[in-house]
Amino acid sequence: MRTGVRSSPYWPVVSHPQLGRVLPGLMVSALGDGMSLVAVTWLALQLAPDAHRGTWVAVAVAAYSLPSAAGGVLFGRFLRGRRGAQLAGWNALLRAGGLGAIAVTHALGGLSLGVYVTLLAVSSLLATWGSAGHYTLIAELLPPVHHLPANAVMTTIGNVATVAGPPLAGLLIGWTSPATVIAVDAASFAVLALTYRLAVPAVVPAGVPVGVPVGAATAPSPATPGFAAIRADRTLLGLLGLSFAFFFLFGPFYVAMPVHVAGDLHASATVLGVFYTAFGAGAMLGGLAAGYLSRWSLWPTTTGIVVAFGVAMLPLGLGVPAPLAAASFALAGAIWAPYMATSMALFQRGTPAADLPAVLAANGSVLVLAVPLGTMLGGPLVGTLGARRTLLACAAATVALGVLAAVVRFCHTSVVGSGRGDGGGAARR
Repeated sequence: MRTGVRSSPYWPVVSHPQLGRVLPGLMVSALGDGMSLVAVTWLALQLAPDAHRGTWVAVAVAAYSLPSAAGGVLFGRFLRGRRGAQLAGWNALLRAGGLGAIAVTHALGGLSLGVYVTLLAVSSLLATWGSAGHYTLIAELLPPVHHLPANAVMTTIGNVATVAGPPLAGLLIGWTSPATVIAVDAASFAVLALTYRLAVPAVVPAGVPVGVPVGAATAPSPATPGFAAIRADRTLLGLLGLSFAFFFLFGPFYVAMPVHVAGDLHASATVLGVFYTAFGAGAMLGGLAAGYLSRWSLWPTTTGIVVAFGVAMLPLGLGVPAPLAAASFALAGAIWAPYMATSMALFQRGTPAADLPAVLAANGSVLVLAVPLGTMLGGPLVGTLGARRTLLACAAATVALGVLAAVVRFCHTSVVGSGRGDGGGAARR
């Protein structure tokens, strides 16, 4: 039994002395964020006028993530070269403050739509750097062979929380209010910030000479900042384009699904939570499986995920019975889960260690726009097509995207293999 556990690809991750102390804080914070999946949209529905509910749901969801794109650029000169634990901890602290202010303002009776959206935006300013911090910490502490399992652990923690968080949020909203759930999320981020502060000592990234300050050693030179490094590598640029389009096409779901549940089905937040839970349950299984994909070629796996996810989402837009819709959504979650692990592994393997924080922050600054922009598009799409047809259109477009990406990647690999290409950079897997 012990031999089997130790032979798991996850054992080097969960048994690592630093990462092992961080994981409990990540679990607590992820549970709070899973609850906010329901609370952020439901509070927007309560605050918004009936005629513009879909629009304000879209604005609230976008405000909870979109400003981090600006933060990824504006704060680069101050945060570039920082350790992964610092970046992740500072983001958690800002999230705690912004969400806590929403709960306090609501309790005092002063929470208007404008104040709500503003505080959500403030809380998200460092989210890009926080995400870069998580994956930079993995690259700092673990050798490349363990990157994919470690990425999968990060994803699986969030997926497990998605299973437990939404139904718990539905119950708490029924007993109290969505602002209470947001207060709980704020407290969970405070726990995470404290975890990073106490559990992870100063870490010198691999390859940095002893005695050299981390910031000075890891800060990329002016000739190779994050965006320039991605532009110079056609493989990483293609990966960024694929991820942006994939997440963009998922964005309208965040508008279509709540409006469909509340308007078409005349159901409660608990029913919305059930759908999120189905997705999270599938994602939890898919995330656990992702760590065993190390022997697979990462590029075909990544494009295959896009195609299969779109196929799994089609039944939701076809109006199938609710049990079948929930099952399809669970399958979609299982397919979706490994995408972040495989795409981040491509970045980690194809980027020099000194440039990794800036490259991941640049990647995040672009990707963080994808879902909010898709969500903003979801408002007029739902208004024009209706919630169900919006889901169908996005699913079909996702299938087409995956097929196109696979064809382009195959053609590029064929050219490189024949010696007529430039090699496409370091991340060829």
